[in-house]
Amino acid sequence: MKGRDYSFRLFSLEAFTILLGLMFLVPFYFLVTNSFKTFAELLTDTASFPTSFNLDNYVRAWDTIQFPRALTNSLIITVASVAIMILISAMAAYRMARRPSKFNQAMFSLFVVAMVIPFQTIMIPLVKVGKWLHFLNTYSGIVLCYVGLGLSFSIFLYHGFIKSIPLEIEESATIDGCNPYGVFWRIIFPLLKPMTVTVMVLQSLWVWNDFLLPMLVLQDKSMQTIQLATNALFGQYMKQWDLALAALVMGILPILAFFLFMQRHIIEGITAGAVKG
Repeated sequence: MKGRDYSFRLFSLEAFTILLGLMFLVPFYFLVTNSFKTFAELLTDTASFPTSFNLDNYVRAWDTIQFPRALTNSLIITVASVAIMILISAMAAYRMARRPSKFNQAMFSLFVVAMVIPFQTIMIPLVKVGKWLHFLNTYSGIVLCYVGLGLSFSIFLYHGFIKSIPLEIEESATIDGCNPYGVFWRIIFPLLKPMTVTVMVLQSLWVWNDFLLPMLVLQDKSMQTIQLATNALFGQYMKQWDLALAALVMGILPILAFFLFMQRHIIEGITAGAVKG
């Protein structure tokens, strides 16, 4: 009886989990199916399959939002921001974890506290500072903003992971004649691969999908990311839903492919970093 009861409960839990997962996939169903419909068909029936899978919406959206240029801007900003975040946060977290002085502990506490500060509270001063420093409408300006905003979370993840690495590994490398820089780059940084992949995926998802910061910093149309270019399809009196849905599908495909390719490392990195510390 206990075995049957347990099996039934397990089956019920699995069925509930599957139904919950399908429920979260419903928005993707509406997004993909309606991206192939004409504007009239989209307004008539949004839940049904399209009568024909016409790619005309994708062709028009590609030209209207100048998708290649927007894709290039998003790629440059995402890759540069995440790469700099990884380098700086890994080195900073290693120093704070292995040299727990009062200053380093205070700095780590400040980074943790900074994680809970809403972006909306600093966005107006950020724009004013950006205007003074002339980094509005530049790649370097928005990359600098993303690095500054994303360092706290990245350092927090790296810090917990580094504390789980045995100190004896570094001591052995030092005895063999490795200097501190060699210990980090040759020994520690390769061991940080699970967490590096985790930070890479999580921060890439954030930077790629972000809308508010690019809207504030990138006011030049030639610098627009995919999200800003897609937003141009929604005017005050007219909303081009047929083109917007096609543009959204094209916009999520690159980051979705990246996430699916790298997602197997995410849980490994997070759980490994949470074991100690």
